[in-house]
Amino acid sequence: MRLLLLLNFALGLYLTGLIWTVQVVHYPGFALVPPVAWSAFHRAHTARITWVVMGPMLLELALGGWLAWRGPALGISAWFGWGLYGLVLLTWAHTGLVAVPLHNRLGAGFDAGLVQQLIQANWVRTIAWTLRASGLGWLVWERLT
Repeated sequence: MRLLLLLNFALGLYLTGLIWTVQVVHYPGFALVPPVAWSAFHRAHTARITWVVMGPMLLELALGGWLAWRGPALGISAWFGWGLYGLVLLTWAHTGLVAVPLHNRLGAGFDAGLVQQLIQANWVRTIAWTLRASGLGWLVWERLT
């Protein structure tokens, strides 16, 4: 059970670091891509970021659900465990309903307004993953010290 908690924490840290990098460095950098290079850049970005994000997100979905379900065996209150899992579901919903459609629209061509929408909307995932990693960090600290 401790391994389950540690795996969730490791994934939480990875995804939190990744989303902060995307939020603060990567998405704002979109504006620096010359318009003639935008389509090729965006196709490459989409193909490559999928490999970096999708596996860990799928693993987080599975392991986060397992942790929520088995949380009481670790002494984790049900509301806290399921609340942490709710943050996973929020990131999935926001990715599918907001981020992917914005990226699809950007795939048709650069639009500074859409990039700004993407940056603003991405704060939801940034905050959700930060809260989840913080909550998992607190659990690790409490359970393993």
